[in-house]
Amino acid sequence: MVHSILKDKPTKLFLGLSAFFVANALIAESIGTKIFSLEKLFGIHPSNFTLFGQSGLAFNLTCGVLLWPLEFVMTDIVNEYYGPKAVRRISLTAVALISYAFIMYFVAIGVPPADFWISSGTQNGIANMQTSFNAIFGQGMRIIIGSLVAFLVSQLVDVFIFHKIKRMTGDKRIWLRATGSTLVSQLIDSYIVLFIAFTGVFSWQMILAIGIMNYCYKFTMALLLTPVIVFVEKRIENYVGHETAVKMKRSAMGQEEPETTAIPVAG
Repeated sequence: MVHSILKDKPTKLFLGLSAFFVANALIAESIGTKIFSLEKLFGIHPSNFTLFGQSGLAFNLTCGVLLWPLEFVMTDIVNEYYGPKAVRRISLTAVALISYAFIMYFVAIGVPPADFWISSGTQNGIANMQTSFNAIFGQGMRIIIGSLVAFLVSQLVDVFIFHKIKRMTGDKRIWLRATGSTLVSQLIDSYIVLFIAFTGVFSWQMILAIGIMNYCYKFTMALLLTPVIVFVEKRIENYVGHETAVKMKRSAMGQEEPETTAIPVAG
């Protein structure tokens, strides 16, 4: 059974894409506690502008946004070759494993630290290792819930729009359906997490302003990553063969049943 799975290229490809998708999502959630300056990253002074009456704004973003655009690229690739059922499957798997990871983070925070470990970082300027550990891994519950809900909803929206565009364009213009679906789903993702996590904490003007800044970054990344989608499509076709790639795409659209696969992933 295992050998037959490992010999099937579409199945091996799905396993690889799924593993990267879940790992990338978990890493993005884990590093999301750090906020970085986009302007400083490019060696320029932070901007100071006003939006919706909120002054002193700059492009300060969570490190999670460095990886989230890749999730939407992966979503579109899986959607193209395996269909919406496969996207929903790996999305739910990612949410389940991220939730498990955060439960383990909180368990790790709760266990009593060894006395020597608490002061073990003093020579590196860390006065209390337990406090630092708590600060890094102890994200607020509203932020965690908001992020997971935003991720799941935006994935479903991405799948829906992707297939709507594909039914109009056929197998051509993958760049159009991938970019179009990502631009809409990223907008929804940006505001769901903000409203769940910060309603009652920030004013709605501040939430709108932060959301627009986040979306500007995601919008730009979606455009910049468009060639990556075209490149990956060509690599996949070279890997599985043109005929198999065509069959996979048709199966993903529900136009025909897949021939014989070790793991059924498309409806």
